[in-house]
Amino acid sequence: MTGKFSPFVIKALVDTITGGSGNDNTPAIGIYRSGPKIEQFFLDCGLDMRIGSNSRVPATTDFLRRTANHHDGNGDTYITRIIEKVCDPREYLAEPDKATAVREHLNKALAPERLSVVVVGGKAILTERQGSGGIVEPFIKKVATLDFDTVQMEIARALPNLESDPEDAVTAACSLIEAVCRSILVELKVSLPPKKDIDGLIRAVQGPLGLSPGRSDLPPEIEADIRQTLSGLTSVAKGIGALRTHGGDAHGREKGFRRIDARIARLAVNAASTLALFLIETWERQEHRTLPQHAEATDGVSSSEIG
Repeated sequence: MTGKFSPFVIKALVDTITGGSGNDNTPAIGIYRSGPKIEQFFLDCGLDMRIGSNSRVPATTDFLRRTANHHDGNGDTYITRIIEKVCDPREYLAEPDKATAVREHLNKALAPERLSVVVVGGKAILTERQGSGGIVEPFIKKVATLDFDTVQMEIARALPNLESDPEDAVTAACSLIEAVCRSILVELKVSLPPKKDIDGLIRAVQGPLGLSPGRSDLPPEIEADIRQTLSGLTSVAKGIGALRTHGGDAHGREKGFRRIDARIARLAVNAASTLALFLIETWERQEHRTLPQHAEATDGVSSSEIG
């Protein structure tokens, strides 16, 4: 993340960390924390905050403002850590509805800055909307519903690394497609192919899903068009596999040498998610499954961003 967090985000953080003023009759957003619990919250974030003789809310506001503009230049990193801590579902195990309210409140403040808190594998992650947008977030929702654990791990690995470690994000994008293919084959009780790379796994999953030539339930008038599109997505997937080999970190990399940048990592992650989402939805259709909405994956993010 780059750039300072707006005062609106700081205000939303104050609301969610403190639970509001003790004299405020408005229901608390999240949980109400006493002074010592607020200090402990920041200590858990690796930050030493002392309320002293001040009131909880003003002291928290002042500390967050100073943290956002920290002299060591790591203010954004600290605020990100705080946001992910206050949005962590494990903070609200006894009252999961409050976890939803906290994320919704913060995401409203984060939206104009093109940031969003998403929950992947039970962990809150602050990510850029422009990097995860309308493709990755529907995918996050779907795999959370399906409980594809290995896939969730690759998403959790990819999203935070788009800017900081694009090589690793590309590696995770490739692993993401492989994990989806493996998960679908396991669900269908189909043996994994001898060649378990991205090309072999995609080929293995196409047959059981009715995506191979001559084995489709697609309307004849659009079948050729859909196949051409799918062929393009498959080519993209193979490209991501090659990019992992040449530009990712799966096979090591020279110290201090960066072969790719964040825009290429975003391309890889979004392309991988597009193909993976199509494969999952095809599997759903074949299995005649209607899956419920998964609350943790959608908290605070609009339907235009999560399909």
